[in-house]
Amino acid sequence: MPCTCTWRNWRQWIRPLAVVIYLVSIVVAVPLCVWKLQKLEVGIHTKAWFIALIFLLLTIPISLWGILQHLVHYTQPELQKPIIRILWMVPIYSLDSWIALKYPSIAIYVDTCRECYEAYVIYNFMGFLTNYLTNRYPNLVLILEAKDQQKHLPPLCCCPPWTMGEVLLFRCKLGVLQYTVVRPFTTIFALICEMLHIYDEGNFSFSNAWTYLVIINNMSQLFAMYCLLLFYKVLKEELSPIQPVGKFLCVKLVVFVSFWQAVVIALLVKVGVISEKHTWEWQTVEAVATGLQDFIICIEMFLAAIAHHYTFSYKPYVQEAEEGSCFDSFLAMWDISDIRDDISEQVRHVGRTVMGHPRKKFFPEDQDQNEHTSLLSSSSQDATSVASSVPPSPMGHYQGFGHTVTPQTTPTTVNVSDEICNYTTGVKKEPSDISMAS
Repeated sequence: MPCTCTWRNWRQWIRPLAVVIYLVSIVVAVPLCVWKLQKLEVGIHTKAWFIALIFLLLTIPISLWGILQHLVHYTQPELQKPIIRILWMVPIYSLDSWIALKYPSIAIYVDTCRECYEAYVIYNFMGFLTNYLTNRYPNLVLILEAKDQQKHLPPLCCCPPWTMGEVLLFRCKLGVLQYTVVRPFTTIFALICEMLHIYDEGNFSFSNAWTYLVIINNMSQLFAMYCLLLFYKVLKEELSPIQPVGKFLCVKLVVFVSFWQAVVIALLVKVGVISEKHTWEWQTVEAVATGLQDFIICIEMFLAAIAHHYTFSYKPYVQEAEEGSCFDSFLAMWDISDIRDDISEQVRHVGRTVMGHPRKKFFPEDQDQNEHTSLLSSSSQDATSVASSVPPSPMGHYQGFGHTVTPQTTPTTVNVSDEICNYTTGVKKEPSDISMAS
């Protein structure tokens, strides 16, 4: 009986336990690092990984605290699950970069795997936006169809626009998902090329594989970010309650800065700014460039951890919720059934298109939205299915920063004609008017 009560009140002891574990880790890690520095002859490489370790020890607790708070207040699984996955990016990047900096011989392997996670982050950010929209606007396709036609943004402004509604929604999602497929394939290919000694990371030359993979990854990443930007441009008003600009900038800056930073450093090596004259404790100038990239990322992730703490805050989800198990919340974070289903659906869609039998309906009808729903199956229902749509998470409904409606005050579903009228006439009905009309 006492054991049951202890586990039931896990929210009260989990955070103090995390603080204690962190403090014990610091007390053990710092003396070991100082002893290691005194034992070795301190060089540039040693100083670099020691400074990077300090930033790592500052970054990890900030990120893990945010993740822990979301697990403690896990009241909106369909929104918080992708947020937690995004928050994991900072500790993964930071720890991975430090390992690559400390052990240069395995840098190519850990750095390549690290870069795979950025595709996963972009996918989850798109999932976060679509989950919010499909929960709040079950008839999202009809709302999109009522909007003015959105033209393509530069540099694709000369291309024919995507039809507003289901076509635009599906293509934006597919554009983001393609990077999730391309990046793992290029990662596997890069590892194979490294084992065959034809990868030659950091050397801009059309005789190696690295240059071609950089171009492929860059094109795929740019198109994914373009689709995200176009998606936000079209649904800017609907997304405003969750303050997406700061979240978009956090994701975009981390992904873009880390990628283009590596390209700039490689260019500095190519033009001789970073030369063979000063390799310090690294074996080659390319290893110096890789080490410099990892060192800078360790510092940048500390700043990113602070930014993520505020932009992906847990506070909007704090409410009186059902007492759930901490292990259930933790295990839900690792469920990847949604991305598995999306990749399978994308392969089927491409296969049907190649065979000349493209699908007429992009989304299935009467699709229930929850934390396991895949990105490509997150559909908007038509007017006949709105009345029978399943409400959002039974633990509450997100209503913007600092406002979460509890299960006892479930919001009334707005009629489709009223929503379309709001976008065509510019006149919004008050909630009291809507309830009287119903």
